[in-house]
Amino acid sequence: MPTCLVTGGAGFLGSHLCDELLARGNRVLCIDNFETGSLENIEHIRTDRFVYRQVDIIEPYYVDEPIDFVYHFASPASPIDYLRLPLHTLKVGSYGTHHTLGLAKKHRARFITASTSEVYGDPQVHPQPETYWGHVNPIGPRGVYDEAKRYAEALTMAYHRQQGVDTAIVRIFNTFGARMRPYDGRAIPTFLRQALQDRPITVFGDGSQTRSFCYVDDLIRGIIALSQSGYHDPVNIGNPDEFTLLELAETVIEVTGSKSEIVYEALPTDDPQVRRPDITLATELLGWKPEVELREGLRRTLQESGEEALIGPSR
Repeated sequence: MPTCLVTGGAGFLGSHLCDELLARGNRVLCIDNFETGSLENIEHIRTDRFVYRQVDIIEPYYVDEPIDFVYHFASPASPIDYLRLPLHTLKVGSYGTHHTLGLAKKHRARFITASTSEVYGDPQVHPQPETYWGHVNPIGPRGVYDEAKRYAEALTMAYHRQQGVDTAIVRIFNTFGARMRPYDGRAIPTFLRQALQDRPITVFGDGSQTRSFCYVDDLIRGIIALSQSGYHDPVNIGNPDEFTLLELAETVIEVTGSKSEIVYEALPTDDPQVRRPDITLATELLGWKPEVELREGLRRTLQESGEEALIGPSR
């Protein structure tokens, strides 16, 4: 029975990863400092193959049993969180990645780090292939997250090349599904929360900027396929179907049956104008492609979450 260590395992993506690893017969060690993760995301798990521990991975952490896979998914990931925790975000990308790579080296485990499409910044190449180096502002407000992830990629490849660690890098594009936090500042949870309350849906800029949204089950399937591939260079995992944020807002209104109106607010600093993954490599290497389109994913999110969870506590 393989043992998998998942950092950030009580977060949105981490908890879904834990679920799927357990469903495939693995033992899972989940560690999280619960800064942005939640016990509610893992409280449904009832098996002795699952263990969780409250740990901040920026501090050294040791495991006294064999580990086969290390999934480093710990990090503040939404603008609200990394703007609130800029230094911690940088430390998770640096110290946290160093400590988890050290664990992988000690246990001769396969190491998978969760990178992000934000390494491309506001891209000058569209769609974005893994060979594109990006266009990132390192000193802007988003720089703490973007550069933490870019550094984590560099550190991961250094451990692979110099220390022989079996590593993988997944560049994750916008993902949605149950367990999103209603107030994390990202488009889909914000639009759903507003629509379910018939409140105005806030679109930044004129709404013409684009994003690509991948349903969480598709994403997790791609990540596990990468972990089993033996491939070391970065791989994009995301849905190449591209929507403007205005189209997204209209789709959310349609799916929820909301009476919300759309209003416009100022565009945040360094907000990317386009975002779409080139998934040619993932398709050829892993035989992977997303299966759930946006409307169906939104319907599943509504069904699996329930309105109360998507609206969250009143503010």
